[in-house]
Amino acid sequence: MTEPNSPAALAAKAADERLKHASALTRLLRRPELGAILGLVIVTSFFIAIANPVMFELSGIMNFMAPAAQLGILAIGASLLMVGGEFDLSVGSMVAFAGLIFAACLVTFGLPLPVAILIAFICAAAIGFINGQLVIHTGLPSFIVTLAFLFVLRGLSLVGLKWATGGATQLRGVREAATRTSLDAFIYKLFAGDAFEGLFAWLAAHDWIAKFPNGQPKVTGVPVEIVWFVGLAVVCAIVLARTRYGNWIFAAGGDPNAARNSGVPTRRVKTSLFVLTACCAALVAVLTVLDAGSTDARRGFQKEFEAIIAAVIGGCLLTGGYGSVVGAAVGAVIFGMVLIGLTYTAIDQDWYLVFLGGMLLMAVFFNNIIRKRVTGER
Repeated sequence: MTEPNSPAALAAKAADERLKHASALTRLLRRPELGAILGLVIVTSFFIAIANPVMFELSGIMNFMAPAAQLGILAIGASLLMVGGEFDLSVGSMVAFAGLIFAACLVTFGLPLPVAILIAFICAAAIGFINGQLVIHTGLPSFIVTLAFLFVLRGLSLVGLKWATGGATQLRGVREAATRTSLDAFIYKLFAGDAFEGLFAWLAAHDWIAKFPNGQPKVTGVPVEIVWFVGLAVVCAIVLARTRYGNWIFAAGGDPNAARNSGVPTRRVKTSLFVLTACCAALVAVLTVLDAGSTDARRGFQKEFEAIIAAVIGGCLLTGGYGSVVGAAVGAVIFGMVLIGLTYTAIDQDWYLVFLGGMLLMAVFFNNIIRKRVTGER
Protein backbone atom coordinates (compact mmCIF):
# COMPACT_ATOMS: atom_id res chain seq x y z
CA MET A 1 0.00 0.00 0.00
CA THR A 2 1.37 3.42 -0.98
CA GLU A 3 2.12 5.80 1.88
CA PRO A 4 0.10 9.08 1.72
CA ASN A 5 3.22 11.24 1.64
CA SER A 6 5.42 8.99 -0.44
CA PRO A 7 6.95 10.32 -3.68
CA ALA A 8 4.56 8.16 -5.70
CA ALA A 9 1.51 9.51 -3.89
CA LEU A 10 2.68 13.08 -4.26
CA ALA A 11 3.30 12.54 -7.95
CA ALA A 12 -0.20 11.12 -8.34
CA LYS A 13 -1.68 14.15 -6.64
CA ALA A 14 0.32 16.47 -8.88
CA ALA A 15 -1.00 14.62 -11.91
CA ASP A 16 -4.60 14.84 -10.72
CA GLU A 17 -6.41 17.16 -13.14
CA ARG A 18 -8.57 18.54 -10.34
CA LEU A 19 -5.54 19.89 -8.52
CA LYS A 20 -4.01 21.75 -11.45
CA HIS A 21 -3.78 25.49 -10.95
CA ALA A 22 -4.46 27.69 -13.98
CA SER A 23 -2.11 30.57 -14.58
CA ALA A 24 -3.24 34.16 -14.12
CA LEU A 25 -3.28 34.61 -17.91
CA THR A 26 -5.46 31.53 -18.38
CA ARG A 27 -7.91 32.71 -15.74
CA LEU A 28 -8.03 36.12 -17.42
CA LEU A 29 -8.72 34.59 -20.84
CA ARG A 30 -11.60 32.63 -19.34
CA ARG A 31 -13.31 35.74 -17.99
CA PRO A 32 -16.54 36.38 -19.95
CA GLU A 33 -16.05 40.17 -19.70
CA LEU A 34 -12.73 40.09 -21.58
CA GLY A 35 -14.21 40.53 -25.06
CA ALA A 36 -16.39 43.44 -23.96
CA ILE A 37 -13.51 45.21 -22.24
CA LEU A 38 -11.27 44.80 -25.28
CA GLY A 39 -14.10 46.08 -27.47
CA LEU A 40 -14.54 49.11 -25.22
CA VAL A 41 -10.83 49.90 -25.43
CA ILE A 42 -10.87 49.63 -29.23
CA VAL A 43 -14.01 51.74 -29.67
CA THR A 44 -12.79 54.37 -27.22
CA SER A 45 -9.44 54.59 -28.99
CA PHE A 46 -11.21 54.94 -32.33
CA PHE A 47 -13.32 57.89 -31.19
CA ILE A 48 -10.42 59.54 -29.39
CA ALA A 49 -8.59 59.47 -32.72
CA ILE A 50 -11.34 60.80 -35.02
CA ALA A 51 -14.13 62.39 -32.96
CA ASN A 52 -14.52 65.93 -31.70
CA PRO A 53 -12.71 66.12 -28.33
CA VAL A 54 -15.96 67.46 -26.81
CA MET A 55 -17.22 63.87 -26.84
CA PHE A 56 -14.99 62.96 -23.91
CA GLU A 57 -15.70 66.04 -21.88
CA LEU A 58 -18.10 65.57 -18.96
CA SER A 59 -21.11 66.72 -20.98
CA GLY A 60 -20.23 64.41 -23.86
CA ILE A 61 -19.81 61.43 -21.53
CA MET A 62 -23.25 62.07 -20.04
CA ASN A 63 -24.68 62.30 -23.57
CA PHE A 64 -23.61 58.81 -24.56
CA MET A 65 -24.04 57.23 -21.13
CA ALA A 66 -27.75 58.11 -20.96
CA PRO A 67 -28.82 55.87 -23.89
CA ALA A 68 -26.20 53.33 -22.84
CA ALA A 69 -27.84 53.16 -19.40
CA GLN A 70 -31.30 52.57 -20.86
CA LEU A 71 -29.99 49.78 -23.07
CA GLY A 72 -27.83 48.50 -20.22
CA ILE A 73 -30.82 47.93 -17.94
CA LEU A 74 -32.36 45.75 -20.64
CA ALA A 75 -29.03 44.02 -21.29
CA ILE A 76 -28.62 43.12 -17.61
CA GLY A 77 -31.96 41.31 -17.61
CA ALA A 78 -31.18 39.69 -20.96
CA SER A 79 -27.76 38.52 -19.77
CA LEU A 80 -29.12 36.84 -16.64
CA LEU A 81 -31.80 35.11 -18.71
CA MET A 82 -29.21 33.97 -21.27
CA VAL A 83 -26.97 32.60 -18.53
CA GLY A 84 -30.08 30.71 -17.42
CA GLY A 85 -30.34 29.21 -20.90
CA GLU A 86 -33.27 31.23 -22.30
CA PHE A 87 -34.02 34.25 -24.51
CA ASP A 88 -36.61 37.01 -24.38
CA LEU A 89 -37.26 38.72 -27.69
CA SER A 90 -40.25 40.65 -26.31
CA VAL A 91 -38.41 43.14 -24.08
CA GLY A 92 -38.45 45.92 -26.69
CA SER A 93 -42.20 45.56 -27.16
CA MET A 94 -42.55 45.31 -23.39
CA VAL A 95 -41.02 48.79 -23.10
CA ALA A 96 -43.80 50.14 -25.33
CA PHE A 97 -46.55 48.13 -23.60
CA ALA A 98 -45.43 48.98 -20.06
CA GLY A 99 -45.08 52.60 -21.16
CA LEU A 100 -48.68 52.53 -22.38
CA ILE A 101 -49.93 51.04 -19.10
CA PHE A 102 -47.94 53.55 -17.07
CA ALA A 103 -48.97 56.61 -19.10
CA ALA A 104 -52.63 55.56 -19.31
CA CYS A 105 -52.78 55.11 -15.53
CA LEU A 106 -51.44 58.64 -15.08
CA VAL A 107 -53.16 60.59 -17.84
CA THR A 108 -56.32 58.64 -18.69
CA PHE A 109 -57.26 57.33 -15.25
CA GLY A 110 -55.61 60.04 -13.14
CA LEU A 111 -53.92 57.64 -10.72
CA PRO A 112 -51.07 58.80 -8.44
CA LEU A 113 -47.54 58.30 -9.77
CA PRO A 114 -46.52 55.55 -7.27
CA VAL A 115 -49.66 53.56 -8.10
CA ALA A 116 -49.07 53.94 -11.85
CA ILE A 117 -45.49 52.71 -11.48
CA LEU A 118 -46.63 49.74 -9.39
CA ILE A 119 -49.31 48.75 -11.92
CA ALA A 120 -46.82 48.98 -14.80
CA PHE A 121 -44.42 46.65 -12.97
CA ILE A 122 -47.18 44.23 -11.99
CA CYS A 123 -48.39 43.97 -15.60
CA ALA A 124 -44.83 43.45 -16.86
CA ALA A 125 -44.12 40.83 -14.20
CA ALA A 126 -47.36 39.00 -15.07
CA ILE A 127 -46.41 38.80 -18.74
CA GLY A 128 -42.90 37.67 -17.83
CA PHE A 129 -44.46 34.97 -15.65
CA ILE A 130 -46.68 33.86 -18.54
CA ASN A 131 -43.66 33.71 -20.87
CA GLY A 132 -41.79 31.55 -18.38
CA GLN A 133 -44.70 29.20 -17.78
CA LEU A 134 -45.33 28.76 -21.51
CA VAL A 135 -41.69 27.91 -22.13
CA ILE A 136 -41.54 25.46 -19.22
CA HIS A 137 -44.87 23.65 -19.66
CA THR A 138 -45.07 23.51 -23.47
CA GLY A 139 -41.44 22.70 -24.14
CA LEU A 140 -41.37 25.31 -26.89
CA PRO A 141 -38.13 27.24 -27.36
CA SER A 142 -38.15 30.57 -25.55
CA PHE A 143 -37.09 32.12 -28.85
CA ILE A 144 -40.48 31.20 -30.38
CA VAL A 145 -42.63 32.03 -27.36
CA THR A 146 -41.13 35.46 -26.81
CA LEU A 147 -41.06 36.20 -30.55
CA ALA A 148 -44.83 35.71 -30.50
CA PHE A 149 -45.13 38.10 -27.56
CA LEU A 150 -42.96 40.61 -29.42
CA PHE A 151 -45.79 41.00 -31.93
CA VAL A 152 -48.61 40.61 -29.41
CA LEU A 153 -47.31 43.35 -27.12
CA ARG A 154 -46.47 45.71 -29.98
CA GLY A 155 -50.00 45.23 -31.34
CA LEU A 156 -51.57 45.77 -27.93
CA SER A 157 -49.55 48.96 -27.58
CA LEU A 158 -50.92 50.28 -30.87
CA VAL A 159 -54.50 49.32 -30.07
CA GLY A 160 -54.28 50.62 -26.52
CA LEU A 161 -52.81 53.97 -27.51
CA LYS A 162 -55.50 54.51 -30.13
CA TRP A 163 -58.14 53.70 -27.52
CA ALA A 164 -56.60 56.00 -24.89
CA THR A 165 -56.07 58.92 -27.28
CA GLY A 166 -59.04 58.56 -29.61
CA GLY A 167 -56.99 57.43 -32.60
CA ALA A 168 -53.45 58.74 -32.07
CA THR A 169 -50.37 56.60 -31.46
CA GLN A 170 -48.81 58.95 -28.92
CA LEU A 171 -50.07 59.81 -25.44
CA ARG A 172 -48.94 63.18 -24.07
CA GLY A 173 -49.32 65.06 -20.80
CA VAL A 174 -47.39 62.57 -18.67
CA ARG A 175 -45.09 65.09 -17.00
CA GLU A 176 -47.96 67.27 -15.80
CA ALA A 177 -49.95 64.26 -14.58
CA ALA A 178 -46.91 62.86 -12.76
CA THR A 179 -46.33 65.93 -10.57
CA ARG A 180 -49.80 66.71 -9.24
CA THR A 181 -48.97 66.23 -5.55
CA SER A 182 -45.87 66.67 -3.39
CA LEU A 183 -45.50 62.88 -3.07
CA ASP A 184 -45.74 62.52 -6.85
CA ALA A 185 -43.10 65.23 -7.27
CA PHE A 186 -40.76 63.41 -4.87
CA ILE A 187 -41.19 60.06 -6.64
CA TYR A 188 -40.82 61.81 -9.99
CA LYS A 189 -37.28 62.91 -9.11
CA LEU A 190 -36.32 59.28 -8.53
CA PHE A 191 -37.13 58.39 -12.13
CA ALA A 192 -36.52 61.60 -14.11
CA GLY A 193 -34.09 64.47 -14.29
CA ASP A 194 -30.60 64.57 -12.80
CA ALA A 195 -29.15 63.22 -9.57
CA PHE A 196 -26.45 64.81 -7.39
CA GLU A 197 -27.27 68.34 -8.55
CA GLY A 198 -25.96 69.82 -5.31
CA LEU A 199 -22.64 68.05 -5.74
CA PHE A 200 -22.23 69.29 -9.30
CA ALA A 201 -23.08 72.86 -8.23
CA TRP A 202 -20.39 72.60 -5.54
CA LEU A 203 -17.86 71.23 -8.03
CA ALA A 204 -18.59 74.11 -10.42
CA ALA A 205 -18.26 76.66 -7.62
CA HIS A 206 -14.79 75.29 -6.89
CA ASP A 207 -13.85 75.23 -10.61
CA TRP A 208 -13.53 71.46 -10.71
CA ILE A 209 -15.96 71.13 -13.65
CA ALA A 210 -16.87 73.44 -16.53
CA LYS A 211 -19.42 76.17 -15.87
CA PHE A 212 -21.16 79.03 -17.63
CA PRO A 213 -20.17 82.67 -17.06
CA ASN A 214 -23.02 83.01 -14.54
CA GLY A 215 -21.47 80.26 -12.42
CA GLN A 216 -23.98 77.51 -13.28
CA PRO A 217 -22.41 74.13 -14.12
CA LYS A 218 -22.60 73.06 -17.76
CA VAL A 219 -23.53 69.59 -16.49
CA THR A 220 -26.09 69.91 -13.71
CA GLY A 221 -25.96 66.29 -12.55
CA VAL A 222 -25.98 62.62 -13.47
CA PRO A 223 -29.07 61.49 -15.42
CA VAL A 224 -31.05 59.21 -13.12
CA GLU A 225 -31.09 56.38 -15.64
CA ILE A 226 -27.32 56.12 -15.22
CA VAL A 227 -27.74 55.80 -11.46
CA TRP A 228 -30.36 53.07 -11.91
CA PHE A 229 -28.13 51.31 -14.44
CA VAL A 230 -25.04 51.30 -12.23
CA GLY A 231 -26.98 50.28 -9.13
CA LEU A 232 -28.78 47.44 -10.92
CA ALA A 233 -25.52 46.23 -12.49
CA VAL A 234 -23.76 46.11 -9.12
CA VAL A 235 -26.61 44.28 -7.39
CA CYS A 236 -27.12 41.74 -10.18
CA ALA A 237 -23.37 41.13 -10.57
CA ILE A 238 -23.08 40.35 -6.86
CA VAL A 239 -26.16 38.10 -6.96
CA LEU A 240 -24.84 36.17 -9.97
CA ALA A 241 -21.31 35.75 -8.67
CA ARG A 242 -21.73 35.50 -4.90
CA THR A 243 -25.08 33.92 -4.04
CA ARG A 244 -26.74 30.52 -4.16
CA TYR A 245 -29.36 31.91 -6.53
CA GLY A 246 -26.54 32.93 -8.90
CA ASN A 247 -25.20 29.38 -8.80
CA TRP A 248 -28.68 28.12 -9.59
CA ILE A 249 -28.82 30.40 -12.65
CA PHE A 250 -25.55 28.97 -13.98
CA ALA A 251 -26.68 25.43 -13.25
CA ALA A 252 -30.10 25.88 -14.86
CA GLY A 253 -28.49 27.23 -18.03
CA GLY A 254 -25.56 24.83 -18.17
CA ASP A 255 -27.30 21.48 -17.68
CA PRO A 256 -30.95 21.74 -16.56
CA ASN A 257 -31.39 17.99 -16.05
CA ALA A 258 -28.30 17.63 -13.88
CA ALA A 259 -29.27 20.78 -11.98
CA ARG A 260 -32.77 19.45 -11.36
CA ASN A 261 -31.38 16.13 -10.14
CA SER A 262 -29.12 18.07 -7.78
CA GLY A 263 -32.07 19.83 -6.18
CA VAL A 264 -31.92 23.12 -8.12
CA PRO A 265 -35.47 24.49 -8.67
CA THR A 266 -34.82 25.12 -12.36
CA ARG A 267 -38.44 25.93 -13.22
CA ARG A 268 -38.70 28.59 -10.54
CA VAL A 269 -35.30 30.00 -11.47
CA LYS A 270 -36.18 30.30 -15.15
CA THR A 271 -39.60 31.80 -14.40
CA SER A 272 -38.07 34.36 -12.04
CA LEU A 273 -35.56 35.33 -14.74
CA PHE A 274 -38.36 35.95 -17.25
CA VAL A 275 -40.11 38.10 -14.64
CA LEU A 276 -36.89 40.01 -13.90
CA THR A 277 -36.27 40.66 -17.60
CA ALA A 278 -39.80 41.99 -18.05
CA CYS A 279 -39.42 44.23 -14.99
CA CYS A 280 -36.17 45.63 -16.41
CA ALA A 281 -38.16 46.59 -19.51
CA ALA A 282 -40.83 48.19 -17.31
CA LEU A 283 -38.15 50.22 -15.52
CA VAL A 284 -36.85 51.49 -18.86
CA ALA A 285 -40.43 52.32 -19.85
CA VAL A 286 -41.00 54.40 -16.71
CA LEU A 287 -37.66 56.20 -17.10
CA THR A 288 -38.15 57.04 -20.78
CA VAL A 289 -41.82 58.01 -20.51
CA LEU A 290 -41.14 60.43 -17.65
CA ASP A 291 -38.09 61.81 -19.42
CA ALA A 292 -39.97 62.44 -22.69
CA GLY A 293 -43.29 63.39 -21.07
CA SER A 294 -45.13 61.08 -23.46
CA THR A 295 -45.26 57.54 -24.79
CA ASP A 296 -45.71 56.10 -28.26
CA ALA A 297 -46.17 52.75 -29.97
CA ARG A 298 -42.62 52.57 -31.33
CA ARG A 299 -40.91 53.00 -27.98
CA GLY A 300 -38.31 50.28 -27.44
CA PHE A 301 -38.30 49.34 -31.14
CA GLN A 302 -35.60 46.69 -31.82
CA LYS A 303 -34.14 47.14 -28.34
CA GLU A 304 -34.55 43.41 -27.74
CA PHE A 305 -31.91 42.71 -30.38
CA GLU A 306 -29.54 45.37 -29.08
CA ALA A 307 -29.91 44.02 -25.53
CA ILE A 308 -29.12 40.46 -26.64
CA ILE A 309 -26.15 41.66 -28.72
CA ALA A 310 -24.84 43.61 -25.72
CA ALA A 311 -25.18 40.46 -23.59
CA VAL A 312 -23.37 38.39 -26.21
CA ILE A 313 -20.59 40.97 -26.45
CA GLY A 314 -20.42 40.77 -22.66
CA GLY A 315 -19.60 37.06 -22.85
CA CYS A 316 -22.98 35.34 -22.58
CA LEU A 317 -23.00 32.11 -24.53
CA LEU A 318 -25.98 31.38 -26.75
CA THR A 319 -26.07 27.91 -25.23
CA GLY A 320 -26.47 29.20 -21.66
CA GLY A 321 -24.56 28.47 -18.48
CA TYR A 322 -21.87 31.12 -18.98
CA GLY A 323 -21.85 34.91 -18.99
CA SER A 324 -21.44 38.09 -17.04
CA VAL A 325 -23.62 41.00 -15.94
CA VAL A 326 -20.58 43.29 -15.95
CA GLY A 327 -19.76 42.26 -19.51
CA ALA A 328 -23.31 42.99 -20.67
CA ALA A 329 -23.15 46.42 -19.01
CA VAL A 330 -19.87 47.16 -20.80
CA GLY A 331 -21.45 45.99 -24.07
CA ALA A 332 -24.26 48.50 -23.57
CA VAL A 333 -21.72 51.28 -22.96
CA ILE A 334 -20.07 50.38 -26.27
CA PHE A 335 -23.39 50.74 -28.07
CA GLY A 336 -24.14 54.07 -26.42
CA MET A 337 -20.68 55.35 -27.28
CA VAL A 338 -21.04 54.38 -30.95
CA LEU A 339 -24.62 55.64 -31.28
CA ILE A 340 -23.86 59.10 -29.92
CA GLY A 341 -20.18 59.15 -30.88
CA LEU A 342 -21.00 59.08 -34.58
CA THR A 343 -22.66 62.49 -34.17
CA TYR A 344 -19.27 63.87 -33.10
CA THR A 345 -17.70 62.68 -36.36
CA ALA A 346 -18.33 63.13 -40.08
CA ILE A 347 -19.44 59.49 -40.38
CA ASP A 348 -23.02 58.76 -41.48
CA GLN A 349 -25.06 57.54 -38.48
CA ASP A 350 -26.55 54.73 -40.55
CA TRP A 351 -23.23 52.94 -40.07
CA TYR A 352 -24.50 52.19 -36.57
CA LEU A 353 -26.58 49.33 -37.95
CA VAL A 354 -23.55 47.93 -39.74
CA PHE A 355 -21.70 48.14 -36.45
CA LEU A 356 -24.45 46.17 -34.68
CA GLY A 357 -24.23 43.31 -37.15
CA GLY A 358 -20.44 43.31 -37.19
CA MET A 359 -20.16 43.33 -33.42
CA LEU A 360 -22.64 40.45 -33.15
CA LEU A 361 -20.60 38.28 -35.54
CA MET A 362 -17.34 39.13 -33.82
CA ALA A 363 -18.79 38.49 -30.36
CA VAL A 364 -20.26 35.11 -31.33
CA PHE A 365 -16.97 34.10 -32.95
CA PHE A 366 -14.98 35.16 -29.87
CA ASN A 367 -17.43 33.50 -27.49
CA ASN A 368 -17.27 30.29 -29.49
CA ILE A 369 -13.54 30.19 -28.89
CA ILE A 370 -14.09 30.86 -25.18
CA ARG A 371 -16.74 28.13 -24.99
CA LYS A 372 -14.33 25.57 -26.43
CA ARG A 373 -11.67 26.60 -23.93
CA VAL A 374 -14.10 26.32 -21.03
CA THR A 375 -15.70 23.02 -22.05
CA GLY A 376 -12.58 21.45 -23.52
CA GLU A 377 -14.19 20.93 -26.95
CA ARG A 378 -12.05 20.70 -30.05
